[in-house]
Amino acid sequence: MPTPVREAAEALGIRVLTPEKLRPAIDELRALQADLFVVASYGKILPQAVLELAPHGAFNVHPSLLPLYRGATPLQSAIRDGRTETGTTIIMMDAGMDTGDVLLQETTGLGPDETYGTLHDRLAVRGAALLLRALDQFEVGTLLRTPQDGMHVPLADITATVTHPISKDDTLIDWSRTSRAIVDLVRSLAPKPGARGAIGTGVIAKFGALHAAGLPDAERSASPGTLFFAGSDALVRTGDGAVAIDRIVPPNRSEMSGRDFARSYLAAHKS
Repeated sequence: MPTPVREAAEALGIRVLTPEKLRPAIDELRALQADLFVVASYGKILPQAVLELAPHGAFNVHPSLLPLYRGATPLQSAIRDGRTETGTTIIMMDAGMDTGDVLLQETTGLGPDETYGTLHDRLAVRGAALLLRALDQFEVGTLLRTPQDGMHVPLADITATVTHPISKDDTLIDWSRTSRAIVDLVRSLAPKPGARGAIGTGVIAKFGALHAAGLPDAERSASPGTLFFAGSDALVRTGDGAVAIDRIVPPNRSEMSGRDFARSYLAAHKS
């Protein structure tokens, strides 16, 4: 299926190339005689041979405050880590992974309830606007370059925030962790691919939304992962309290409220 970018480009009469690999397409890229490349949402490192085709190099739009959160999943990782701010960076690409000189950078707040999906859409718009600013400044000769090692970010922080593609294990909820950490994990994977967790007798469900909740005194001896009701809320015991299930996708069923799921689950598992 064509991407929205391809559909828009073709509607404007702009040629679209879709090479499976870049090296075999170098002749086609060279034939474009581009002055400058712009790269966005491309999950691989561009070969130096491609970067050298355009005389003015390649700008990259990266959704993080580089040099923090280099790599494939900066949005998800910042949410998972409970960050309260993130941003967008335009860099001049080099052969490394998001290591090029910073051209422009913009900081934005990251709300406690924001999900990967909402942050992705919000930063896509801001990233496009920042890219246009960079291109305008480049054209008139006022765009400055700052090496990332001159951004005064500790090396330990840079190393600790390098991101990687999300694996199946990364989507698993460990109920022994804190409620905040679990909520942040679920937010970072919503709406896709979704966080998964085993509750009760081992039912593995996908969680659309959770929020931290108080733990009733009667459930303080419950083990992490225990499902129970508190008033009208369906709660799961965590390492330091509980989380309330807002939306859940049980195995082989459609998404439903946590309340409806807990009611049917607890009724089916009465001792």
